[in-house]
Amino acid sequence: MRTELVRLVASGLLLVIQLPGLGFAAGLHPHHPSNTDNHHARPFSFLTKLRDSAVELLFGRHPTRNADQHIVPSSARAWYTNELVLRFNVTTSEEEIALAHAAARLFLDVWAFTDEFVDIRMHRDEVSPLLSLLPPSLRVAQSTMISDLASAVYDSMPFLHHEAVIRTDEALSASTSPFPEASGNLFFQDYQPLPVIVRWMRLLEAMFPSHVEYVSIGASFEEREISALRVGLPPNVDPTKPRKTIVVTGGLHAREWISTSTVNYVAWSFITSFGKERMITKLLQEFDMVFVPVLNPDGVEYSWQVDRLWRKSRQQTNLRYCRGLDLDHAFGYEWDGSQMQADPCSEGYGGEQPFQAVEAMQLASWARNETLNNNVKFVGLIDLHSYSQQILFPYAFSCQAMPPNLEKLEELAAGIAKAIRLADGESYSVMSACEGATARQDQSTSRIESGGGSAIDWFYHELGAHFSYQIKLRDTGTYGFLLPKEYIVPSGEEVFSAMKYYGDYLLGNNGIERFSEETASPGDQPESAAYDDVPLSQELKRRRLRR
Repeated sequence: MRTELVRLVASGLLLVIQLPGLGFAAGLHPHHPSNTDNHHARPFSFLTKLRDSAVELLFGRHPTRNADQHIVPSSARAWYTNELVLRFNVTTSEEEIALAHAAARLFLDVWAFTDEFVDIRMHRDEVSPLLSLLPPSLRVAQSTMISDLASAVYDSMPFLHHEAVIRTDEALSASTSPFPEASGNLFFQDYQPLPVIVRWMRLLEAMFPSHVEYVSIGASFEEREISALRVGLPPNVDPTKPRKTIVVTGGLHAREWISTSTVNYVAWSFITSFGKERMITKLLQEFDMVFVPVLNPDGVEYSWQVDRLWRKSRQQTNLRYCRGLDLDHAFGYEWDGSQMQADPCSEGYGGEQPFQAVEAMQLASWARNETLNNNVKFVGLIDLHSYSQQILFPYAFSCQAMPPNLEKLEELAAGIAKAIRLADGESYSVMSACEGATARQDQSTSRIESGGGSAIDWFYHELGAHFSYQIKLRDTGTYGFLLPKEYIVPSGEEVFSAMKYYGDYLLGNNGIERFSEETASPGDQPESAAYDDVPLSQELKRRRLRR
């Protein structure tokens, strides 16, 4: 039936396009006719409509027909059609709990869960069922953050802005002599796919052999290499002394592209500032910095090729149609195997046992080997994520467990937030990572979605990396995970400013703190004045007052 219809329309179209002024090209390349043209065209208005309808039936609607409507690729239509993102403004713990339970019951994708707002992605048909499960106060305290997710995804894709991804050798060769600021590098003018990032990293090693080394952390579940750059000078004073090392990671969650771009931006900034900025030169003489832009290469590749909003790894689970593990719930310290984390279809699923996620195991094994066999002492992990502009410190698994150097963690985090604000005016809140996960039953019990098995907790507790943080980058909800390319450089500058403050702090305090169970006390250090103008969470303030 459809074939006959297409034949009939095509036959009519062949007749119509033979009329003067109504050719096929005129339909595909419309011009703005003069008044004379319009006068002569009026007798054929019915045929014009017939022609246009036939063209649209066979070839689709012309993009100029509706300039306000985006032309979304078929893949985006398939994944995100009729989807949106709602923001709920939460004010009480009861509202947090109700919203968390409702989202879990409907298997919704929670984008952000802070003490002020919750962003949830859903199909339009799921809006009413969700609202029916919420208290009246939340039903009226919601707004639409992204009304057309398919179009938002399309707008964020790099293919929109150029025909092909720039070649990394061209991007670098245009800016190698003299070396420009990172903000002027073509590489950071858009998001780059995994193969381009790896080539770029290898070129950096070739360009700066004195203080840059390309290293492999291991292989992913799908056997992609987990690439890293070690930046720093080989020790020449006392090679037997442990080499203090800072690890900077991104791309644990595949859809958080800004985290990967920011790791690359900060790496380039440190590499090209060596020998020019005194503090950075001194830092890289005393510390190694290991940059891992894509810890989850399988997931990142999948987010480029198939599902832009894919979050987890691509490892097979015990449910065939629910692949992937959340790498930030897969590390061994205080790993959570409760019923809350037992659903392989959950975005926060950490596996059936600690380190089941291949990529988390590879990073931990590499770090253990560096410690045991290569005389490395890890000072801190800076784990970049998006979004919500937060600086989170251990512990993530519980708000009841206090890290021994809590005062210093708070002090440094507040200083980092202040450095960012002084650099460009952006505000980052500071809180314990246990508060930055999701809703809490009350102030004294654990969270509905546990933060157990996090990377910063494992590095802090198992490796003694006592200055470990998770930093959630831009923005606070306008774009969410679909941050436009114009924010790559500003985000990179923010974290570069943060890392310079971080490095200066470590140098000023002679690097690593030594702790012992007998002498460690969270009240050893005085309060810092930096707290006065940095937004701290209410619970953190309450804890400080109790002490």
